[in-house]
Amino acid sequence: MAVETTGDESLKPNGPEDRTLGAFGYMSLWVGDGVNMGNMTLGASVIVAGMAVLNIWQTITAALIAIGIVSTFFALNDRAGYKYGIPYVAHLRASFGKKGTLLSSLLRAVPAVIWYGVQSWIGGTALNEVFKILSSGAFDNVFVGFIILIVAQILLSMKGFKSIKVVESVASIVLMGIVITVFIILMKDHSAAISTSWINAKGTWGIEFFAYIMVFLGNYAAIFLSAADYSRELKTGYTDRKRGLLYFVPIIVAYGSVIVVGAMLASATGFTNPARGLPALFDSVYMQLFISIFIVFGAIAVNLVANIVTPAYVVQLFTKLNYKASVTITGLLAMGSFPWLLVQDDNAKGLDTFVHVYSAFLGPLIAILLVDFYFMRKQHIDIEELYKKDGCFDGVNPSALLALGIGTAAAFVFVDLAWLIGLIVAGIAYPIITKTMFKSSRFKRGTIFEKTT
Repeated sequence: MAVETTGDESLKPNGPEDRTLGAFGYMSLWVGDGVNMGNMTLGASVIVAGMAVLNIWQTITAALIAIGIVSTFFALNDRAGYKYGIPYVAHLRASFGKKGTLLSSLLRAVPAVIWYGVQSWIGGTALNEVFKILSSGAFDNVFVGFIILIVAQILLSMKGFKSIKVVESVASIVLMGIVITVFIILMKDHSAAISTSWINAKGTWGIEFFAYIMVFLGNYAAIFLSAADYSRELKTGYTDRKRGLLYFVPIIVAYGSVIVVGAMLASATGFTNPARGLPALFDSVYMQLFISIFIVFGAIAVNLVANIVTPAYVVQLFTKLNYKASVTITGLLAMGSFPWLLVQDDNAKGLDTFVHVYSAFLGPLIAILLVDFYFMRKQHIDIEELYKKDGCFDGVNPSALLALGIGTAAAFVFVDLAWLIGLIVAGIAYPIITKTMFKSSRFKRGTIFEKTT
């Protein structure tokens, strides 16, 4: 299929020959993404000032509900990318238009860049621990470790999905091994503290329980929103059901276990930054070195999957620069995102608040994408028209932007449930606005409302 593209060729649709990920490689992405210190910090956030907001059963139930929702939305929203080979920024055009995509793509890219910074700060903290051990305490500068890690990730990400595939295949096995090891140590040596602070805590099934479902879900809301960026790399021949399992199985194994271990770690050590909590479990300097090295490795693994690819495509969209220049700019933006403000030893609530706030925008976005693709376009997008200059997807779709604004405003009425509220309100508003307003809109072409134009 011949399409018109602007900027780097990485934005064009992937054909079958361009797809390099099989089932193992694809699941490795989500294991490598799930086993990371930022996710462990979210698990640790259920422990506030030494007391559990949720006990063990409430934490596990909230995590299972969140992972079920995450996997479902991944499986639904990956279909456009898998069917047509288009990236997220092109998928957005069908709903928002080429110019409207400039705004809507930022709502996905900005949280990813901040997460890139958060993960790099955690990894930089661990890298500093490595330097301290190797220098016998002579070197101690977290910021230098942070800068080194950002530069290393920029260089790795320049290789695209080829380097991501290699890193994640190794990371998925090694990092899960570390999580299992830490779990055994915590159960063996710190079970009394964990029982007192978390397992036997009263907790609550009230609004805080549902708020944590949104936190655990919101952590993935930005990733499954841009599902097309990943599914376009998956080899052809997988049914919708099989692709759903390629999300659910690795995410429940990786993310679920990391949430639990994070809560256990915070209960046992008092640290919500796992880069400090994990080394504190070991008396052996060699084990501390080992753990710190793999925290660094885990930060790189999650950033390569979740926090670099989509923002780099968005940078391309704005600048028309090539992919290598775009990943460099993405890294520099992450460097200036002040991630140390979101990861503090005395309190992880800053990270929770961040997740809630950006979820207010991402719930409406995913609703608009799904309603447009499934209900209004019946899973058919004219790809040639999508990439054509001055085509029917050129300009701005006012219906999508208005629905986005309404959904986001509703979400901020109650921020703890922002994603869910925004999803429902925007999902209802978008087709109603499309049908009843903007009668001459070119964005009705190819939809069930075309005859109302």
